[in-house]
Amino acid sequence: MKKNYRVGLMTAGVIFVAVLILWGCGDRKAGGSPPMPEVAVVTMQTKPVVTTTELAGRTSANLVAEVRPQVGGIIQKRLFTEGSDVKAGQPLFQIDPALYQAALARSEAQLSTLQLKEKRLKELLADKAVSRQDYDDTSAALKQVQADVQTASINLKYTTITAPISGRIGKSSVTVGALVTANQPVALATIQQMDPMYVDVSQSTTDILRLRRQIQEGQLDPNANQQKKVRLFLDDGTEYPLKGNLQFRDITVDPTTGSVILRIVFPNPKGVLLPGMFVRTVIQE
Repeated sequence: MKKNYRVGLMTAGVIFVAVLILWGCGDRKAGGSPPMPEVAVVTMQTKPVVTTTELAGRTSANLVAEVRPQVGGIIQKRLFTEGSDVKAGQPLFQIDPALYQAALARSEAQLSTLQLKEKRLKELLADKAVSRQDYDDTSAALKQVQADVQTASINLKYTTITAPISGRIGKSSVTVGALVTANQPVALATIQQMDPMYVDVSQSTTDILRLRRQIQEGQLDPNANQQKKVRLFLDDGTEYPLKGNLQFRDITVDPTTGSVILRIVFPNPKGVLLPGMFVRTVIQE
């Protein structure tokens, strides 16, 4: 009896173990194999290299004209407002014209006298009543006086000093009553044309050689400079809203700095940029 009891326990144990094994195998089959890990894929593409260069410089007007008198005299009037915009040919100063009016009148009187004399001698020469030498001398004097009349007329015109270019005129260096002379070293005023505005910056020869090497290697377009837009930042860090164009790169290296000058042109319709401002440019090469 005891033996049969042991056999029964062993049989039950074997059956229990077999059930556990079958249950475990069933779970693995139902769960399946673990999922494959995800792998990131990177697609390689060739793109052009974008190189930017930041250079500092100062603004300058594209045209500058210093106003100087071409005749001497006393300033009678100042005919413009300092700091205003003027047009080419606009009167700026009036010099006392009295002396030049008198000189013109004197030359015109001499001209009338010689014209009558030349006419009379020409008639007498036809009748051989005067020598050819007398007529030639009078004819030469007539031509000289004609030139004097023209000169006096030009000098009288110069008593009204006009603007040589259109632009913004600055402070007057003289007041009414001042004595000025022809072509004096001190300008009466300066006119600057500020639209567009120039920005001159310096680029080191090291950067130039690097860019040339990149062009030779095909990394940069040699004709792209003229098409690239240049960004401009003012002294307070704000970006100027309009883009500029690289106009030219100088061909001479400054021996003291080892750099060349680049000129960039920026539109300036609202007059935000003023001559002499310190700015920073960002050039995309």
